Amino acid sequence: MLTAFEDALALLAHLDGGVLGIVLVSLQVSLTALLFGTLIGLPLGALLATEEFTGKKSIVVGLNTLMGVPTVIVGVLVYLMLSRSGPMGAWGWLFTPKGMIVAQTLLTTPLIAALSRQILEDSWRIHRDTFLSLRLPSMARFKWLIWDCRFSLTIAVLAGLARAISEVGAVMIVGGNIQNSTRTMTTAIALETSKGDLPLALALGIVLLAIVLLANLFTFAVRQVAERRYG
Repeated sequence: MLTAFEDALALLAHLDGGVLGIVLVSLQVSLTALLFGTLIGLPLGALLATEEFTGKKSIVVGLNTLMGVPTVIVGVLVYLMLSRSGPMGAWGWLFTPKGMIVAQTLLTTPLIAALSRQILEDSWRIHRDTFLSLRLPSMARFKWLIWDCRFSLTIAVLAGLARAISEVGAVMIVGGNIQNSTRTMTTAIALETSKGDLPLALALGIVLLAIVLLANLFTFAVRQVAERRYG
């Protein structure tokens, strides 16, 4: 086991091309999905936090349910959509990073929307009368409410990143785990461990943990700065 760790550190020290390629694919897919999930999830969370309409409770329950949906189910659904007989089959996105981004966007959006709704709803209770007295249109209210809670919302975005970058099932099904194309850190770790290539699996695991740790440290630093500046 010690030898495997030493070999893993050697791969990282020499910036092994295979490791770098897998890491870059993972970051490309996960960060793009996180961007789309944030752009969709935050406004949706603001809408649910501030507006009352028929079916709102059903949507909230649905989002809370989707937060914990097994990723393989999302993978199968996206696979069916992107397959040749599916409604998006003509796009040719199956077994490509684009298809993987679609799958991870469907995973991150409900999580970010549900968490942001809870955060924004608390702020809305405090500022509701002020916003209504200003007679701002809905989009303006959403913008200012999100801006007011921007530091707290980093938690929702961080959760979305963790959901995306640590996911295995959906990207395995939709991406196919193709070498030099759709192989991500999580799918490569699963494959290389089953093959007995522990140094490569450990090297990728170290990188994955480092990325999550850096994201958490960044979020913590942002919140500390906000608390010092705004009390």
